[in-house]
Amino acid sequence: MSAARAISLSGLLVGALLLILWVTGGLTGIEHWAVSVQRETQTLMAGALRGLRAGQPGAVWTLIGLCFGYGVAHAVGPGHGKMVIGSYGYGADVPMGRLALLSVASSLAQAGMAVLLVWGGISLLDLGRERLTDLTERHMADLSALLIAGVGLWLAWRGLRQLRNAGGHHHHHHHEGCGCGHSHGPSIDQAAHVHGLRDGLIVIAGIAARPCTGALFLLILTWRMDIFGIGVLGAFAMGLGTALVTLAVAMLSVWARRGSAAALADGPAARWLPGVAQLAAGLLVAALSLLLLI
Repeated sequence: MSAARAISLSGLLVGALLLILWVTGGLTGIEHWAVSVQRETQTLMAGALRGLRAGQPGAVWTLIGLCFGYGVAHAVGPGHGKMVIGSYGYGADVPMGRLALLSVASSLAQAGMAVLLVWGGISLLDLGRERLTDLTERHMADLSALLIAGVGLWLAWRGLRQLRNAGGHHHHHHHEGCGCGHSHGPSIDQAAHVHGLRDGLIVIAGIAARPCTGALFLLILTWRMDIFGIGVLGAFAMGLGTALVTLAVAMLSVWARRGSAAALADGPAARWLPGVAQLAAGLLVAALSLLLLI
């Protein structure tokens, strides 16, 4: 067995193990830790904000550092962003680079969404803190869950189509053979790129539609203190912290996908793997997001 294949297979094992632990509640210890860290960090943030007000040197950097740490701790706890990126990375044959970009973009879009909500909610709609939090927890969460369920169903549908094609043995030929230099219809690459872009935008929108309450808390406080700009910086620092964890999940999902491919490389099942992986990942995403709705 080649080293590369052994490494790929270990990715599959690590991924499967983490998923089983997560689903069976084996990671609740980590979740409790993450929640307590978030609480402590919020207290420290309030302190850093008071320091800012008192004009303490370095208070801004303390706050930004705390925000980054909060983002990491927040992302370690249970959350839908990682689940979506992970399932998408495992199910769809996304290149690592594009998945990494999606991880960062969706985390930053989540921060941007929090900024827009607080700015719009307070300045345009004159909402208080409870109303704003209520809005995100109730309506935005529903919107997010629906968008993500859409991604899941779309993945599952593509998986089914792939399975149908695998069953029919027919392979598509590229349109490159005539030598006239013109492209006849979109190439498979181009079509995949359009799908990739559309998928990507839905994934980003689904994750961004549910901003982190920690970011809202910080933004509302800084708005009241007239230092909203610093709150915005902090919200994006949180987004980067979250992106770090999501990136790790993205890498693990691609590693696990390659592991699955390596595990079945020689067998007759290899033909079915892409379809089954997409179908399973899609159904998992759809089911979990609809659970969020309930």
